[in-house]
Amino acid sequence: MEIISYVLEGALSHKDSMNNETVIRPGEVQCMTAGSGISHSEHNHVAQTTHFLQIWIVPSRIGLKPSYEQREYPDSEKRVALRLVVSETGECNSVSVHQDVRIYAGLFTGEEKARLELAPGRIAYVHVVRGALSVNDTRLVAGDAAKFTIERSVCIAYGADAEVLVFDLSPLS
Repeated sequence: MEIISYVLEGALSHKDSMNNETVIRPGEVQCMTAGSGISHSEHNHVAQTTHFLQIWIVPSRIGLKPSYEQREYPDSEKRVALRLVVSETGECNSVSVHQDVRIYAGLFTGEEKARLELAPGRIAYVHVVRGALSVNDTRLVAGDAAKFTIERSVCIAYGADAEVLVFDLSPLS
């Protein structure tokens, strides 16, 4: 399993059987390949609320060697943009996963807009993490999601203190 953690507030302590012991904070993305087997634990770093998303993706093959990767993505890289944070190849300093998927993170307020072009046959899944925004002219609020199977692009616009994750997926992912 590919396990991606995306922290929104607070901090998450991580410890695993590969001797990784880290803290994941807002703006950071962690990816762990569970592969052939790993033991790990995660908990609030301090006595405060921690709000995070944990995304599980089935890898393209089984028996992978366990691995761990963590990177920081400053708000300035996500403001009015869709910043690539996860990809199969680790391009653009994204964390890498063993699957044909790309995950983008963005922050939007006001009349700001960004567009993600999709290759033919790709699927987009948009998850509004916080705030509200329009996705292809449909208003969504925190916790809402939309799946696009025939559209050739996804347009994110008119955010109200919004944070969004956009998944660009192969239909076989």
